[in-house]
Amino acid sequence: MIAVIQRVSQASVVIDNQVKSQIGTGFLILLGITHTDTREDIDWLSRKIVGMRIFSDEAGKMNLDLAAVGGDILLISQFTLHASTKKGNRPSFIEAARPEVAIPLYEAMIAQLSAELGKPVQTGEFGADMKVSLLNDGPVTILIDSKDRI
Repeated sequence: MIAVIQRVSQASVVIDNQVKSQIGTGFLILLGITHTDTREDIDWLSRKIVGMRIFSDEAGKMNLDLAAVGGDILLISQFTLHASTKKGNRPSFIEAARPEVAIPLYEAMIAQLSAELGKPVQTGEFGADMKVSLLNDGPVTILIDSKDRI
């Protein structure tokens, strides 16, 4: 499972010209799920995300987590994070999980992040054509792959 975490001042997702979700200060997370991901990946990754100390404290050091700043999460499923570009110029998405695997894991990640954060997580819509906007604060962008935890 791959998560691209972007520290934002604001972020939103629009589907069919309608705002589906929006947040102020927090994380916009793009989540890529592969066919080998499990509940273990969700548990580890959700704890890592919620505990990530990448907001500035009074001394200007990245030392505060989401809870300390009252931040929110906007979680967007993005299968293209598992694109293979080794051969040719057309990416292969064979490593991305099929919907029957990815949707339950995506929904479990939403529930786990909400539980860890102590409030609802905003989302996009799995499989929809989404327009995502953000104001990246810093900019700060962190890539975490649950397969790299060992």
